[in-house]
Amino acid sequence: MKKNVAIIWGGYSSEIVVSEKSMNGIYSFLDKDRYNVYKIKIDKKGWTANIEDKEYNVDKNDFSIAFDSEKIKIDFAYITIHGTPGEDGRLQGYFDMLDIPYSSCDWMTSAITFNKFVCNNFLKNFGFNVAKSVYLRRETKYNIESIAESLKFPVFIKPNTGGSSFATTKVKSIDKMQEAIDFAFGEASDVIIESFISGREVTCGCYKTKEHEVIFPITEVITENEFFDYNAKYMGEVQEITPADLSPEMTLNIQQLTSKVYDLVGAKGIIRADFIISENTPYFLEVNTTPGMTTTSFLPQQVKAAGLSMTDVLSEIIECEFQKTQKSL
Repeated sequence: MKKNVAIIWGGYSSEIVVSEKSMNGIYSFLDKDRYNVYKIKIDKKGWTANIEDKEYNVDKNDFSIAFDSEKIKIDFAYITIHGTPGEDGRLQGYFDMLDIPYSSCDWMTSAITFNKFVCNNFLKNFGFNVAKSVYLRRETKYNIESIAESLKFPVFIKPNTGGSSFATTKVKSIDKMQEAIDFAFGEASDVIIESFISGREVTCGCYKTKEHEVIFPITEVITENEFFDYNAKYMGEVQEITPADLSPEMTLNIQQLTSKVYDLVGAKGIIRADFIISENTPYFLEVNTTPGMTTTSFLPQQVKAAGLSMTDVLSEIIECEFQKTQKSL
């Protein structure tokens, strides 16, 4: 019998618009001959499933869909919420309690990687180069002049627990800092201010199963914008080169670092690690445990460049996680 797979999208942040794009991408990739695929939206209004353009309630007690006179039990959850509650570990903990396998990292790994400051400093202990940064919470007493003196301009100011598509600002002067900090606090309860690193931005995807690991070709990101912002990511204001035109030595270095990130944080499913190469030295930027999955996103590009199929890759991830959960029951 076909497994019932739910693509979970939505969320409680501005990233919901990105999540919808990824949901549509994943829906197009999944093998409909192998799985019954349902779209489930989670937002502050509620949990609903869309079946044949009609909305049905999702029972939070067992994550089933109340479809007419029957109950549809979900066998696997593919989480594509960029932001809370799908990227920070909350949904992962919920599914763990229900013994429902899911696509992404577990709750602890998700919580660590979602917090940029914590994750970067964790990896710094293992020899990764990261940008110098300052961490702020709403109740933090801070001095803008001291921060500016410590980090130097330009700096990036962004939500610490959130994506990088919204409320991120590249600040070049002290008179713009407070406005950028307030802007970032509008998206999250904590903010990270990072020193600027000049160089080539690259990103590398990876997934591992019990049988093997797959590290994809690297993508280089080139944009005339101040940084890789929402317009660059989703409005075409960017040039994406896959595979990146790097030396064989640097290519191997970035791929090995990506694999090392995967293992150190205890990742699961498919992830993407971002780096800046400055003066022939890679600097780790962040790891994305629920990466974008539109048809033009980095990972589908990298999967294609590797000569693989997104349908086959997602099926392998689903089957691997489903089997692990079944063995543990």
